[in-house]
Amino acid sequence: MNHFCGEILGTALLILLGNGTVANVVLAKSKAQNAGWIVVATGWAMGVYVGAFTVAGISGAHLNPAVTLGLAISGKFCWAEAPVYLAGQMIGAMTGALLVWLAYLPHWSVTTDPDAKRTVFCTAPAIRRPLANLLCEAIGTLTLMLGIFGIKGAVMQQSTGAAVPLDMGALGMLPVALLVWGIGLALGGPTGYAINPARDLGPRIMHAVLPIAGKGGSDWEYAWVPIVGPMIGAGLAAGIYRAVGGF
Repeated sequence: MNHFCGEILGTALLILLGNGTVANVVLAKSKAQNAGWIVVATGWAMGVYVGAFTVAGISGAHLNPAVTLGLAISGKFCWAEAPVYLAGQMIGAMTGALLVWLAYLPHWSVTTDPDAKRTVFCTAPAIRRPLANLLCEAIGTLTLMLGIFGIKGAVMQQSTGAAVPLDMGALGMLPVALLVWGIGLALGGPTGYAINPARDLGPRIMHAVLPIAGKGGSDWEYAWVPIVGPMIGAGLAAGIYRAVGGF
């Protein structure tokens, strides 16, 4: 139960700060309207850091079904616990999206662009080419998972020559946040870098069900890409990790 609650809380904070930054940038009459991509990437990095820092000691702060999958395939996480983590991540993502909607309640009616409203909740490609978009999401998530494996496996050489785990506690979440920031800056342009199925699907569901005036459709035709792409990327990263014997 603690792991379940931890994933709900951590993922909700991730979405609140990440999608909240998107809302700040794209919604009409927001004080940060048109602030730009680097602000969005920074918001997502802070969302990862705050969400992970808060629940690192509770659930290990996966906050992402692709991370859970990658760790399970690599042998670093028990498959039996995966459903609990996935459920927590989805509930947390939907909760975070609900909080963003509430925080920006006056801005939905004055924003006339339905695409901008949907962008607050979920990703969409800059150029709609499903296979290319899928590849981009897979590459981004591959990069994320390889970085996580490296961070989790970091060791420190003692004067005796023995290698011991480099344990930075919750501060160890900072490199992951910086990694997500870098992925956003380098690979975020083609698809908006979901790199997290719950981050996209949970808020997309909330976009579909919340009473947002003039919101338009939720683009379900594209919704499979930010689910399947990250899972492929995580699986590939786990395969590489196992093939090289860990690092």
